[in-house]
Amino acid sequence: MTFKAVLAVSAALMLPLTALAEDDPMKVGFVYVGPIGDHGWSYQHDQGRLGVEAHFGDAVDTTYVENVAEGADAERAIRALAQAGHDLIFTTSFGFMNATARVAKDYPDITFMHATGYQRGGNLGTYLSSTYEGRYVTGAAAAMVTESNVIGYIGSYAIPEVIRDINAVYLGAKSVNPDVEIRVVWVNTWFDPAREADAANTLMDQGADVVASHTDSPAPLTAAERRGNWGVGQASDMSEYGPEAHLLSVVNDWAPYYIRTVQEVMDGTWQPEDYWGGMAENVIQIIEPSDRLTDEQQASLDQLIADISSGAVHPFTGPLSDQSGTLRYPEGQVMTKEELAVMDWYVEGITATYPE
Repeated sequence: MTFKAVLAVSAALMLPLTALAEDDPMKVGFVYVGPIGDHGWSYQHDQGRLGVEAHFGDAVDTTYVENVAEGADAERAIRALAQAGHDLIFTTSFGFMNATARVAKDYPDITFMHATGYQRGGNLGTYLSSTYEGRYVTGAAAAMVTESNVIGYIGSYAIPEVIRDINAVYLGAKSVNPDVEIRVVWVNTWFDPAREADAANTLMDQGADVVASHTDSPAPLTAAERRGNWGVGQASDMSEYGPEAHLLSVVNDWAPYYIRTVQEVMDGTWQPEDYWGGMAENVIQIIEPSDRLTDEQQASLDQLIADISSGAVHPFTGPLSDQSGTLRYPEGQVMTKEELAVMDWYVEGITATYPE
C-alpha cells in the first residue's frame, strides 16, 4: 500500500511506535525534495520505489512524502516517518543531510540512507549515482553537434555534485573539441520550470546551442526545442518533451539499489556505506541518443560509454588544473570518490564565476 504526501505525514504523527511482527510488511519511507511529477530527479526516485513494490509485493509497505523543503520541513517529515515505525527511510536530496543525521541519532533501530551527502553513522549510510560519468558523455556529444562552440549549463545549487558535473561536461566536450566553452547560469532551485526556462533562454541568448541542466523539470529541453537548439534530459528520459532538440538523457535507475538495500535490511546484513553507482552498475544510463547523430558519432559515444563502464576511462584523470592554472592532479592520477565528493572548484578553461 502507498500513502501520498500529506496523508503520509498526518498519519505518521498519530501512529505509535510498535514492534513489527515477523509476518508484518517491512515499512520503507522515501522523502522527495520535489513532486513525483517533476519528470526528473524525484520522479526517478519514485520509479525506484515502485520497483521495490513490484519486486517485494506484500512483503513491503512503502510511503513517500513529496515537495519537502530542505531545512526544518525536512526534519519534520523524516521524524514523522520514524515515529510511524518505518524500518528503512531514504532521504533523497543533499539539503536533507543534517536533518537525516539528527533523526538517525534519535532512532538507532531504524536504518537511514541519505542520497548525495557525506554524513554517516551506525544506522546511517549514503548513496548517490556517479552522474559525472553521464555528464562526461553529454559533453562529448554536445561537442560533436555544437556549431557555436558554446554549451550552456543550468546549475541548481553550488554543491559538489553540481560543480563536479559541470566540470565533467566541460572535460568531455574538450576531449572532442578543444575550442568549446561552457557558460553557467545558477537558478538556486531544484524545480521551478519557469525559472529553468528563463535560464535556458538566457544561455541561448549568450550563444549556447546546446543546453544541459542540473534541475529537475524538462523546461530547458522544451525551451531548446522552441528555438531549434539542442537540449539534454536530466535524471529521467525526457525525449518526449523536445523530440527534435533531444540530444540524449542521462538517466538514474535507482530500483536495483533500492531493492538491494531493502533486501539487506530484511536479512539483517545491512552495513553503513558510501555507495556510488555508475555506468558499470547500470545506475547511470544514456537513453535515447538523437537519431540526428551520424553513425560515426554514435559509434564514438558507444565506445566512450563502454570505456567508462569498464574503467578504461575515468573522467577525472590528471593532469587536472583549476581555474587559476594550479595543477591539482598530475598526469595519470585519478581523483578518488572522497575527493570528488567535496569538489568545490572549476577545472582550468571554465571562465564562469564560482558562486559564493
